[in-house]
Amino acid sequence: MFKKFKKQKHEFILPFHEITIEKVGKVGGKNASLGEMIKYLKPKGVRIPSGFAITADAYRYFLEKTELKEFISDALEGLDTKNLRDLSRRGKLVREKIRATQMPQELKKAITVAYGDLEKEYGKNPDVAVRSSATAEDLPGASFAGEHETFLHIKGAEQVISATRASMASLFTDRAISYRQDKGFSHFDVALSVGVQKMIRSDLGCAGVMFTLDTESGFPGVILINGAWGLGELIVQGEVTPDEFLVFKKTKAIINKRLGKKFQKIVYGHAGEGNRMIKKVSTSDKERTSFVLSEKEILQLADWGQKVEDHYTRHNKKWTPMDMEWAKDGESGKLFMVQARPETVHASRDYSKVREYERKGEGKLLVKGASVGSKIAVGKARVILETKNLGQFQKGEVLITTMTDPDWEPIMKIAAAIVTDKGGRTSHAAIVSRELGIPCIVGSDTATKTIKTGDMITVDTTGTEGLVLKGALKFNVIEHDIKKMPKAPVDIMMNIATPGTAFEKSFLPNEGVGLAREEFIIASDIGIHPNALLDYEKFKKGTNKEKAVVRQIDEKTIGWKSKTEFYVDNLAYGIAQIGAAFYPKHVIVRFSDFKTNEYRTLLGGEFYEPQEENPMIGWRGASRYYDPKFRDAFVLECRAFHKVRAEMGLTNVLPMVPFCRTVEEAEKTVAIMAAHGLDREKDKTLKIYVMCEIPSNVLLAEEFLNVFDGMSIGSNDLTQLTLGIDRDSGIVRHVANENNEAVKKFIATVIKICNKRHKYIGICGQAPSDYPDFAKFLVERGIQSISLNPDVVVKIRLELAKMKRRFKLW
Repeated sequence: MFKKFKKQKHEFILPFHEITIEKVGKVGGKNASLGEMIKYLKPKGVRIPSGFAITADAYRYFLEKTELKEFISDALEGLDTKNLRDLSRRGKLVREKIRATQMPQELKKAITVAYGDLEKEYGKNPDVAVRSSATAEDLPGASFAGEHETFLHIKGAEQVISATRASMASLFTDRAISYRQDKGFSHFDVALSVGVQKMIRSDLGCAGVMFTLDTESGFPGVILINGAWGLGELIVQGEVTPDEFLVFKKTKAIINKRLGKKFQKIVYGHAGEGNRMIKKVSTSDKERTSFVLSEKEILQLADWGQKVEDHYTRHNKKWTPMDMEWAKDGESGKLFMVQARPETVHASRDYSKVREYERKGEGKLLVKGASVGSKIAVGKARVILETKNLGQFQKGEVLITTMTDPDWEPIMKIAAAIVTDKGGRTSHAAIVSRELGIPCIVGSDTATKTIKTGDMITVDTTGTEGLVLKGALKFNVIEHDIKKMPKAPVDIMMNIATPGTAFEKSFLPNEGVGLAREEFIIASDIGIHPNALLDYEKFKKGTNKEKAVVRQIDEKTIGWKSKTEFYVDNLAYGIAQIGAAFYPKHVIVRFSDFKTNEYRTLLGGEFYEPQEENPMIGWRGASRYYDPKFRDAFVLECRAFHKVRAEMGLTNVLPMVPFCRTVEEAEKTVAIMAAHGLDREKDKTLKIYVMCEIPSNVLLAEEFLNVFDGMSIGSNDLTQLTLGIDRDSGIVRHVANENNEAVKKFIATVIKICNKRHKYIGICGQAPSDYPDFAKFLVERGIQSISLNPDVVVKIRLELAKMKRRFKLW
């Protein structure tokens, strides 16, 4: 194959199967990576379409033989990339000249013969993708991703030659010229190879991207897969919010699925519909309401992603996370890997340094969307809807736009933050913001309508949802060096409220999670009262009010056939993300502890929840679990826990029962758990804990410990019920103080009893986070673990490290 061209002075063509990563200087990172995978990973089952590389030698030959090199050098002499108008003029001049210049005959002949060899494998005029592969592209430390053009659905040798010239011209797009010059690359040190690869009919199927880490936090334990219908271009362009899937590497389990907003797709066009022979069309109702991949396909892609990462990690002799593109052929139903490159943002990060951003003030919420990065920025908003207005943008402003593409990069790199209406976490705006290290919010829907140019705003991406708040709010930046962190005399665990922050918080020095709450998952990711889902069929035949709830349930549960499975799956996903973030350390997850007034705020809640005068001490916690009015809803929680532990393999996740007033309640609750998959007789790794937050829990500690494997002190409620106050009341709030001697006596008592019984005893209440002296008191009394809010983990750890260890840890 291609032998006659390999004997020449210039090596114009190399088939992918003859390329390895060592050929990166000849074929660029993208093509070298394809060759490497075909050689080493195709035998391991990774499916990759064939093709060939038009080498950097061919590119240089083209420039020298036609005297284009001198023309380009003269055209870019003295360029200032900050002068956007001049950059645009010169870039256009160079590109048009390259496209208009005919290739030397010997180079055209080499491409024609190479395409002919591809026909022998795939039949007459196979459709191909023509992609650039710069010789410094996609290497660790340098990323040109998205800087150069891709041409899809190209057929015939003449079209391939034309697309090759256009691809070479794209080495001199405005954004590529600017990127190279700002990164210190010479325009001629970076050459362009062109990859010609058989197209996968994803126009009839789906396509997407895959990363072997969490793209926001850099957490290495997961594989992130995004996908949309049709060709994959719209994902990178940010014109669709793709489906998102998370797979935990250790247990090879899907730990999250999110349905995207896929209103468009790119499919093959016909002659006369544009040079690229592709077009956008609307997706069908079925496509909009369906996931693009089955669970079997998600796991197959994740397996391939892990194999690719493992190979490159061995080759580079260091952890090498990967950024890949995949496609599903709609004709054969088969999946293919079509690109792979090293991830460049987190690969070189020093994970021993943890930087936290902490917002100090509150402001009016303007819009929210998906967070990119975990930072806070303040600046004046600049709304720009068209590229012709890019020159208006000033350094340090917050860019507000519908979406971005590579043409926007010259201003993106000088923005304080970026907010887009459209796009997901792997859209162009997200990828570039991540590389630039600036906070970004994508998929806000209404930012360009809600925010006005000149508005002073704060962009906060420290949580799962990115927030745009009115005004310039103050914030702190705290940097921690984990390597220098001293050991505390007890286990320092964390209270985690939101699954979306778990990956980032896992980098803090910790011994696990002492309290993860279900309430946030239920309120944010589900938003529906569980009984309304259980009664869905009954509601369909009910009153107009009930039918209105049905319509809202249908909207929220798109992608799930069973309404109860929607509840179980999404609760399990939230729990699993926290469990995976801290695996194999213990993660204690508390069953739902909504009060009746809080349950009423969920969709359908008004049909089930009574109006209570004091819900703080009303129908909450364990008293709900065995009650006929809620028992079936609690079973859904048990099923979610069982899914996390048994199906996802996260046996480090341990359940905890809140607000358990009597031993009888304890026994009834544990019996229901055992009947629905949480049976300690059958699963010896399972421990069940109880909150110690009622005086009866202390006074009958021995009896409670006959049912449970340990206790976690809830100091907030224990203080409230010991002192007989309502902590929601502003009038008597000053009385509520965990340092009260009565409260401390209860706590000291229960610690002593648990230690005597060799049972777990920790604390997950607010007190040790607020009062360092209280934390010291706990250590002195022999507490085994202290679970803190993440923002004080370092502070309290440093305080406690000054104390001597007095008790053996659990």
